[in-house]
Amino acid sequence: MDDITFTNTRFDPDLVAFHGIAKEMAKSVGYTADMSVDAKLAQLLRLRVAQMNACSYCLILHTKAAHDQGIHSAKVAHLASWPESTMFSPAELVALAYCEGLTDYDLAGFPPLHQAMTDHFSDTEIAEIAAIVINMNLWTRLKLAQGATPVQET
Repeated sequence: MDDITFTNTRFDPDLVAFHGIAKEMAKSVGYTADMSVDAKLAQLLRLRVAQMNACSYCLILHTKAAHDQGIHSAKVAHLASWPESTMFSPAELVALAYCEGLTDYDLAGFPPLHQAMTDHFSDTEIAEIAAIVINMNLWTRLKLAQGATPVQET
């Protein structure tokens, strides 16, 4: 990301306390946080939320973070079509479905998604996964609201 900068085309998020709250959340569940859930899975979830919400800032940041964590580039590129894939483990597939259910918040479909999570994850991991997805939804929407527009340096 050294050659990419972002311009806020709508507002400065530091004008309200909301940005500070988002930064505090990121410390505990963001991409540099130390959690019990697998770091690569956490990064895939962050990137999937960025894809679903079409956030340029988050797509660039979390694609780079995925590569930095050693997630194979084909897996990163293939993430948008995960339901059609054999590249993801059963636990990853369940977590991605949960991620999408929580992001879209399908009231009818969400309880079975949570139940499926219990076959692969501890209560703590499920709570962390929910926090990761919620945090990413907060950040993607904040960046979209402020108009974080990428500008490539030449």
